[in-house]
Amino acid sequence: MTRTLPGTALDRLRAEHEVDVWPGELPPSRGELVERARDVEGILCLLTDVVDADVIAACPRLRAISNYAVGSDNIDSEAAAARGIEVRVTPDVLTDTTADLAFALLLAAARRLPEGERAVRAGEWSTWEPSGWLGQDVHGATLCIIGMGRIGGAVARRAEGFGMRVVAVGRDDPLRDVLTDADFVSIHCPLTDETRGLFGEAEFTAMKPTAVLVNTARGPIVETDALRRALAEGEIAAAALDVTDPEPLPVDHPLLEIPNLLVVPHIGSATHRTRERMADLAVDNLMAALDA
Repeated sequence: MTRTLPGTALDRLRAEHEVDVWPGELPPSRGELVERARDVEGILCLLTDVVDADVIAACPRLRAISNYAVGSDNIDSEAAAARGIEVRVTPDVLTDTTADLAFALLLAAARRLPEGERAVRAGEWSTWEPSGWLGQDVHGATLCIIGMGRIGGAVARRAEGFGMRVVAVGRDDPLRDVLTDADFVSIHCPLTDETRGLFGEAEFTAMKPTAVLVNTARGPIVETDALRRALAEGEIAAAALDVTDPEPLPVDHPLLEIPNLLVVPHIGSATHRTRERMADLAVDNLMAALDA
């Protein structure tokens, strides 16, 4: 296991298997991962752990990989399949929790909450201003959802409560045509070769200057430099990110100099209940694969 997990799931795993848990607060390095996993039959990893073909090849006894995440883009699934290694993820348990955060980010960016809060702390709030801190209306606006899977669908249900018009974009739909009418864009597609860099300069140019981008999927879906330019030059009004590229962003990264940007530290599933349920499912996945 590449990190300890919340809840009591590890106790169940230890009751039936010999368990080696990486003790650090940060992920193991590539070399440390290979060294610790060389003789194991199962790996329980996080999205921060890259389990590629070389890592898999270095573990001749490996039979199962359980990923503590909704996706598996950090794992070379083809290399695992070629060895008959089962790869499992934790999808359903975090759907609503992640959708809650996506909509919270949408609201916060629309109403410029981070900028307003910083102004209060900086002593810049002198009086009520008719033109101060104007944001975008959410109710009645058009929301474009990129990837209408479990989480995208859950965000759409929340949008209905605000009377929003929801437009879904699938794999084969023309993205730029939809972006021209969108007041908000929320990304929920998986990271694949096709979606890497899906949002670049052309996509931001197609968006309204009043539009807001929300990304709670994976950082590399959005080109970081293109996003920085779009925000700095007013091509879009704001962005709110739970994921970035690179991740985490260095404290001196130029993207963090942009005032109309909200960044949180990949907390889409970060509630006590959901993270513990994810741990339970990840352990169940690993035990089932090892017992097969």
